[in-house]
Amino acid sequence: MLTFATFRFRLAAARQWFARTSRHFVDNMGQGSEVMRYGLSVGLTGALTGAALVAGGVPAKAEYPERPITLIVPFNAGGPSDTVARIVGEHMGRTLGRPVVVENVLGAGGTVGTARAARAVADGYTLVLGHMGTHATAVGLYPDLAYKPATDFAAVGMIAGFGVVVVARKDFPAANLREFIAYAKANGDKLNNAHAGLSSVAYAACLQLNGMLGIQPTLIPYQGAAPFTTALLAGQVDYVCDQVLNSAPHVKSGGIKAFAVASPARNAAMPDVPTTVEAGLPDFQFSAWNALFAPTGTPKPVIEKLNAALAKALDDESVRNRLTGIGADIATPAQRSPQYLADFLNQEIARWTPILKAASR
Repeated sequence: MLTFATFRFRLAAARQWFARTSRHFVDNMGQGSEVMRYGLSVGLTGALTGAALVAGGVPAKAEYPERPITLIVPFNAGGPSDTVARIVGEHMGRTLGRPVVVENVLGAGGTVGTARAARAVADGYTLVLGHMGTHATAVGLYPDLAYKPATDFAAVGMIAGFGVVVVARKDFPAANLREFIAYAKANGDKLNNAHAGLSSVAYAACLQLNGMLGIQPTLIPYQGAAPFTTALLAGQVDYVCDQVLNSAPHVKSGGIKAFAVASPARNAAMPDVPTTVEAGLPDFQFSAWNALFAPTGTPKPVIEKLNAALAKALDDESVRNRLTGIGADIATPAQRSPQYLADFLNQEIARWTPILKAASR
């Protein structure tokens, strides 16, 4: 295909030929030669330009992507969302032919980095790893939220969810979920429940659990999962509703106690821990989903290309093994389309907003 530089060179050469030829022709025409020269100049230049386009094609337009793509992760490096972003982003970069570079932008439960992504140029070169906290529960928690998840972002595709596990300090006086429920109902106001901020998964998950049990423990906020895990290991707090990726190593080492995973099937990262269905609380189901978004207005062909690259990554055996190895539930093919994610997001916002507004009264 004709490049823009080649097109300009051919057009300049054609104009030089025209100048030499028309000068000789018009100089022999007598009076009115200047008027005729101008008319010929306009007509023949247009004709030559058209001929050059027909002969060589239009100047080639660069194909997306031309440069690296930034993927904003609004949480700490090493956490569940960051890990998912790096695993999937690496494969997508190979498919797209340009690297997908993860940038951790922290603050306010993930809303700072998400707001930055919302304000980015909608050209496909800035994406954000959104999850239930940044794109669903934040709506009900922050009246002055700097972005509107349902309208300020274009859905690219669902990636994966992480199961939530109810864990407690290792000397907590309960051996299973039924005993935990009985103890919590009898001593709820004496318990300390740790979480990682109002828009965190740990907060939302235990808000649901505590409501189901009818208890009001003292809520202890921490700046992320790592600090509350340290507190739990030290016995400074009683229990947490944590993502499987965070808790699995400490459950295996015996540093903390796991009662149940809030999902219908056991999690590959902790196969010995029963589900809430098995353990006697079937209505407590919770998944911390992660998905890919772009700023609204991103061209549809770009969204389609990103979605195709994401789907290819999620079908890759190595990627799947890495994700399931850390406890992720990978989105099924039916769950990966932009439309599915857009509809799902609206449902999540509608689900969580009244719950969280009621809890904050």
